[in-house]
Order: sequence, then structure tokens, then C-alpha cells
Amino acid sequence: MAVSPKVFPARKRRPSAGSFVSPKLTDQKLLQSLVVLSHEVSSLKPLQFLLKQNSSSIIRKTELLSILFEELLRNSISVFSSSTLLCIQEMYIVLHRIKTLIEDCSNGSKMWLLMQNESMANNFHQLTVDLSTLLDIFPCNEVDLSQDVEELVVLIRKQCAAGTKSFVEIRDSNLKDEVLSMIDRIKREIVPDPSKLKVIFHDLGLIDSAHCWHEIESLEDEIQNQIDDKSKSELVALIGLVRYSKCVLFGAAPNPKSHLRRLKSVSDINIPADFRCPISLELMRDPVVVATGQTYDRESISLWIESGHSTCPKTGQILAHTNLVSNFALKNLIALWCREQRIPFQTAGSNDKVNRIKPNKAALEATKMTASFLVNKLSSSQSIGDLNGVV
Repeated sequence: MAVSPKVFPARKRRPSAGSFVSPKLTDQKLLQSLVVLSHEVSSLKPLQFLLKQNSSSIIRKTELLSILFEELLRNSISVFSSSTLLCIQEMYIVLHRIKTLIEDCSNGSKMWLLMQNESMANNFHQLTVDLSTLLDIFPCNEVDLSQDVEELVVLIRKQCAAGTKSFVEIRDSNLKDEVLSMIDRIKREIVPDPSKLKVIFHDLGLIDSAHCWHEIESLEDEIQNQIDDKSKSELVALIGLVRYSKCVLFGAAPNPKSHLRRLKSVSDINIPADFRCPISLELMRDPVVVATGQTYDRESISLWIESGHSTCPKTGQILAHTNLVSNFALKNLIALWCREQRIPFQTAGSNDKVNRIKPNKAALEATKMTASFLVNKLSSSQSIGDLNGVV
């Protein structure tokens, strides 16, 4: 049997080539490996927020299959017939694909999984079809199965053959439509309703700033796996949506996994006000001066200008030009301070993956909305204590 090749999403956590080939083991060792693998799949938790029914269904079927494999192992057949061995080898491959697919969906971006919902549902369906085909041709009469296990094989076969097409959960489809509608409204420069954002993010399990940062990093990873510009553009739009929503729903907290946060806790570091970027409120790594004489971090002010603004964020004055002049004196002071604080001084590169891609309308508008939100927060802050509250 030829196992379907298109059962994996294009994601960073791809399995090795060896994952698609059953190991070259003796018949008994292969069967032992299959028993272990079936237990590993059975112990996986169904996906929590998307594709719940698809993942839980295939996990249950694998759990039942493990009973068959354990029976075969107990029978101590030293050498299987060629047809039986082929089925066992193919089952090993299919179960490995199931395990990797579930783990991949569980560990990846929830937003992108939502956008690929129909495709992922079809992947689960195709793997179920593969199991059904293998059970159809499995020679039960050659392996001396007990009557109970034979009946179990018939039951699993019926369950696998029950669905004639992939199943897309209505909740998932509705949630996808809501996200696409939200992105469309952002394209039309309509500020999203925070209450609707809250519901969407709660349904996806993005319940705080840390979860949102992880989602942003996962989306950035996904960009590296895409070949066509359309998918990359869609991912950039999703990143813009998550960044904006993170600020609105949970505050403008910096990534807790940044070098700064890894080395010291927030309470251990008191960043001098002059070293903070007035837009992001984070430590400046590449300070630059704009036409009004104000200093910003290059990444933050570049996003501000590229999103269509022609004024200085801090003073509101119109910029005579958009040239950015490096502030080497301040950069040297910041570097010296970082050395004293034992903080690595290097240009933050978490957004490099995204900045190389030309943003679409939705991404640009989301960036504008995020920048405006941060500037409004900045203008209402009266002290460093207030700034720390925003961060």
C-alpha cells in the first residue's frame, strides 16, 4: 500500500526522512517498536482549541489498535508472512505520521492552523483512510488472533471506513470566518472591536501576553517554511493582528524570552529613561535621530514611518524628512551600560524574518493601529512608574 504523501502541513517541525520508513528490524523487534509507538500516540492529548474531534477520534482508534499489536506480540510469532510483515511496516509508518501530525499541530501557530483548518482536517481523514485500507488487507487468519481481538479489528475497520469525507468542525469554520472578517475590516482601516478580539483570542487559547508572544514567534517560524508570497503575506497579516491584539488586550509587554528578560527579572533592571525608545519603551539597541531631533530605536521608528506617519511620535511635529541618523554616542553609552549590567548588547533580530517580506494592506493597517495605541499610552503616562506599567 502506498501511504498518501500529502499528510503533513508545511511547518518548521517536520520529521526526519527516517520517520516515513519503518525501521530495518527483525519481525519481533519491529512489532515491539509498533507497540511502543501505538502507546505513544494513545498517550497524546487531543488538540485543545482546534480539530478536537479529528485528533481525539484518531487517537482513540490508535488506542484500540494497540490491543491488536499487543496480541501479536504475545503470540510470539518469530517470522511473519510477507503480507503480514508488509501490513505491520505500513502501520508503523502511518502511526508515525499520526504522531507527528498531532504534535506538529499542537506545537505550531494556532492562527495558521486555523487558516489551514480544512487542509488539516483532510490530513486526519486521509490517515484514517490509510488505516482502513491496511485493516482491510490485514491477514487475521495468519496470526492466530483471539475471537475478541478479531472482532475488535472488524470494529476498528468499520470506524475507519465510516467517514467518506473529511470532517470540518462548525466551530472551527466559524472562528476562521471571524478572523478573516477581522483582517478584512483592518484592511478597510476599521479598528477591531476589543470585545470581539477577546472572544477570538480566548477561543484560540491566546489568553495572555506570553501566549501571544509564543504565537507571534510561531507565525514567524511558519514564514520560513512557505514558498509562495501569498502565504507569506497572509502570515504577516496574522502577525500584525496578533501584535495589535496583544497590546490592546494584555498591554504592551515586551517578549519575556528576550535576552534582557532571560538574564534578569523585571524587578532587577531599572533601564535609564534616556535609554528607552519612546515608542516601544524597550531598551534601544540601534538608536537613531529623526528630523525633529528626537531619538528612537531604528526598528520602531521605521515601522512608524513605513506605516504612513509623517510626524514625530513624541512631539507631534511634522518631519521635514524621513532620514534616520545613527546616534553613535548614545549607542556607545547604552553598550557600556549593558556591559556593566551584564546584559548582551546586540540588535534585536526577532522581526528580521518578517521585515524582509513586503507587508500587505492588512499588515500595514495593523501596524498603524498598534503604533497609535502605543503612542496614546505613552502620551497618557506621566512618570517612569507609569511607563513601567505599560511595559
